[in-house]
Amino acid sequence: MPILAHAPLTIEAVQAAVGRDPASRVLPVGARSKPPLSTPPDGVTVLEMGGLSGITEYEPDEFTFTALAGTPTGEVAALLADHGQYMPFDPLLVAHGATLGGTVAAGASGPGRYRYGGVRDFILGARYVDGAGLIAGGGGRVVKNAAGFDLPKLMTGSLGQFGILVELTFKVFPRPEAHATLEVICADMASALESLARLQASPHDVEAIELVPGNRRVSVVVRIGGLATALPARIDRIRALMAGGEAAHGPLEAAFWDEARELAWAPAGWSVVKAPLTPARIPILDSALAETVAVRRYSAGGQAAWIAVPGPLDEIDQLLGANGLAGLVFLAPKRGRPGRVRLGARPGAAFEQRVRQALDPFHRFVEV
Repeated sequence: MPILAHAPLTIEAVQAAVGRDPASRVLPVGARSKPPLSTPPDGVTVLEMGGLSGITEYEPDEFTFTALAGTPTGEVAALLADHGQYMPFDPLLVAHGATLGGTVAAGASGPGRYRYGGVRDFILGARYVDGAGLIAGGGGRVVKNAAGFDLPKLMTGSLGQFGILVELTFKVFPRPEAHATLEVICADMASALESLARLQASPHDVEAIELVPGNRRVSVVVRIGGLATALPARIDRIRALMAGGEAAHGPLEAAFWDEARELAWAPAGWSVVKAPLTPARIPILDSALAETVAVRRYSAGGQAAWIAVPGPLDEIDQLLGANGLAGLVFLAPKRGRPGRVRLGARPGAAFEQRVRQALDPFHRFVEV
């Protein structure tokens, strides 16, 4: 059980909570949309960051905003939509209340990262509280800045191990007027990857690509965005390149990508693991996963594997490790930590330990 829980409403309150007991370990949590990552081990002080919320600065003409770390991504998305803008990295679990701080800490980018890049490519500045209760940070509030070492990118995917994020600045993009999606059915993974390579080598402007293995088939799902009047012709050109496919528009089209962002494709109550990879490594991994009960899909043009399993994660842990891949547990059957939340290989463990020693020499933050 956690020793104590604090719910700071200001950055100064976060500093005070961290400095109150220098001997304790601290875990910041937001909306708990990713329970395996936000459930504290025994003996840890929890900082409930949901109260540290609000958009502090928004410049639509500059395409930037600054917000406190506990701000729900859905709140930001709604404000941006009013000005025809959005976050192209597609933050995950928006409907589950995911916060900006949790999104950055987990590196939780969605399907849109295929074209535009992930959350680390859109974060301009970050302020955080270190293990001594001091405010530190890097970057700035404008797109062109050179404010020292790029700490904001270092914080992306840090899982709260380097400091407690308190304020973040992002750049944003104009929102496309409309979207369309093409689904191409392939006989097997080899032909799906051939189609993927053909599309990636073409000049077509594609926002997202998902590979979805099914019953004796693999779907290659392609999304484009832009002017509504131009989408039909663009879809036809991609269909010709892919030698077929069924197009979708409107609510049906949007539902597929909402399902991807919310991880709603995974059966209820199953664990969901994310593993970064490349398309070249998909065949061996997918062949092994096909021998298990796992449900899987490959996002961002084959740059990330999402794996859902109903029971213990030992088999997936071993499988990822055997293939030199790292995994992070985003969802689990029960609230709480499913044992290890990082699976498989840890090729960057030595570097990460050096960063932790530099940024958290007193080991105040929970090691994941």
